[in-house]
Amino acid sequence: MSDNDTKKPTGDSQPPPKGAPSETREAPGSTPKHPPAGAKLDTPPAAHSAPTAPPPPPTAKPAGPPPPKNPGFVTCTIDGKEVVVKPGTNMVEAARSVGSDIPYFCYHPRLSIAANCRMCMVEASNAPKLVPACQTPLAEGQVIKTNTAKVKEQQRAVMEFLLLNHPVDCSICDQAGECKLQDYYMRYDYRPSRLEGGKVMKNKRKVLGPRVVLDQERCIICSRCVRFMNEIPKEPQLGIFGRGSHEVIDTFPGSELNSNYSLNTVDICPVGALLSRDFRFRARSWFLSAAPSVCTGCSRGCNTYADFMAQDTYRYRPRENEAINKSWMCDQGRLSYKYLNLGRVLSAVVGRQQGGTARPEVARKEAIKAAAKALGEVKGKVAVLASPLASNEDLLATLTFAKGTLGAREVYVGGRPQGDADHYLMTADKNPNRKGLELIAAGLGLALRPFDELVKAIDGGKVRALYAVGTEVPGNVETFAQAAAKLDVFVAQAMNESPLTAQATVLLPASTHVEYDGSFVQMDGIVQRFRKAYPSKGDAVAHWALAAELTRELGGTAAWTSSREAFRELGKQVAELAQFDWDKAAPPDREKPGINPLPTAADGRPPGYREFGAPRVRGL
Repeated sequence: MSDNDTKKPTGDSQPPPKGAPSETREAPGSTPKHPPAGAKLDTPPAAHSAPTAPPPPPTAKPAGPPPPKNPGFVTCTIDGKEVVVKPGTNMVEAARSVGSDIPYFCYHPRLSIAANCRMCMVEASNAPKLVPACQTPLAEGQVIKTNTAKVKEQQRAVMEFLLLNHPVDCSICDQAGECKLQDYYMRYDYRPSRLEGGKVMKNKRKVLGPRVVLDQERCIICSRCVRFMNEIPKEPQLGIFGRGSHEVIDTFPGSELNSNYSLNTVDICPVGALLSRDFRFRARSWFLSAAPSVCTGCSRGCNTYADFMAQDTYRYRPRENEAINKSWMCDQGRLSYKYLNLGRVLSAVVGRQQGGTARPEVARKEAIKAAAKALGEVKGKVAVLASPLASNEDLLATLTFAKGTLGAREVYVGGRPQGDADHYLMTADKNPNRKGLELIAAGLGLALRPFDELVKAIDGGKVRALYAVGTEVPGNVETFAQAAAKLDVFVAQAMNESPLTAQATVLLPASTHVEYDGSFVQMDGIVQRFRKAYPSKGDAVAHWALAAELTRELGGTAAWTSSREAFRELGKQVAELAQFDWDKAAPPDREKPGINPLPTAADGRPPGYREFGAPRVRGL
């Protein structure tokens, strides 16, 4: 081995320029330049002069990449359309901005990139093979094609592979109507299976935890659920086990999927593998409609869609809001919809419960007259109990009535008792509008008093009349019901029946937040609008409407006839609400003008794309 064999190339070697001296092989018979030792020349060679060669010209450096067309951004071409995006943007998001739809299963904008479904492969000018669009950032000047014959064949092949062992049970699948596998089959495959022999059989009803069940035969191993549990709640309770066609999603041995965020895996599952045990087999998605709403499970105020049919709410789903809940919500809040359907106060009642006999129901108009008469006799002596479950519009109207007509100067705070909190979204305060109650009371000049003081005042005989806006109390309901039985006058506006409503001398039915338009103020002071889903059940109306009826019955003036008018007229007294644009802040509740509501799971988007994106904005 010579010394030259161990030297690293420097890259400096260049071919000699034209005219430069170079080593050439001697011609036969010529005098050697270096004769062997011992040999002498008879005469030394005559010195000859040669013309001096000109110095070589400087070597030109290779040209670098051209400067970016838009400094600070990446400019490229997708399907013949120029697109300008921020550096690091992947091809899926860039293509969406110019109207090109790249299909995908495993990609999710809020999760890490796995690139394992291979559905999003596209042609790129700087790559010899197809590249995964979800994983590949854009490069300056790059040309991308998403609809060539090569790309279409790749999409068809991937769909055939995914459906090879997939069960043909769409007719009984809960995901039918919002399944990307169904949509993509019709769009990119639409061919019969070429499988010879039987499909691989797996567990059809694998219970992962108290709220989620898994159909392993339907799973396409996109790993979204595994990545979600690892990255968002940071509770790694799921894993991928096995190899090849026998690979399955499952919990780790000896554990279960019991996270408070487990039902988010049902939302992001692109097929019908992960299902909610609460919603399973209860309703078909194409029979449901959706209304933009706000979760009332705690003070976080997560944005939701209330999916309903007729006058029943069937489920909550998270609605995207970057400032509050991103695209997620906790399981406790998701299941808090049930009070909207069960145990509702649907008719007005006058008189207390006597033993086990049912109280006679009366028309709401008659109950309003009875309540106005009873409250009119105790003006200036009536205590007011306000629930932070009531909306801003409800509290503005009822507390204005309590102050202006009943002469109240302080308000006792009711509401649900404190509960558990977690590390992510769920808070210990289980009331959606406590902040709103505080702001409105301060704006109206009313002092807030804790609930315990009301109990002591009733037990001590200081309070003999009570006007309650909502009958939720932070203490023991049955204990407070026994104390309320001592009251001479107890007018209660209630949504749900309880031991406390049985002690009301006049019970007025109130609407829930999905039965009218309104707003809440969440824990950080953000005012949020929610939309009406369906008309109020029974004879119920909103708290603000009951306050208006009572005001007019007692000779006052209440000009508002809608929650919008109540907010615009009364909200001026509260500085934090006066600057809120009630109309502009309302989320869209239908695709186009008319009476048709949003279809559930679509939210104005094609079915199956329910994991991310605002309606008709991100192209989903």
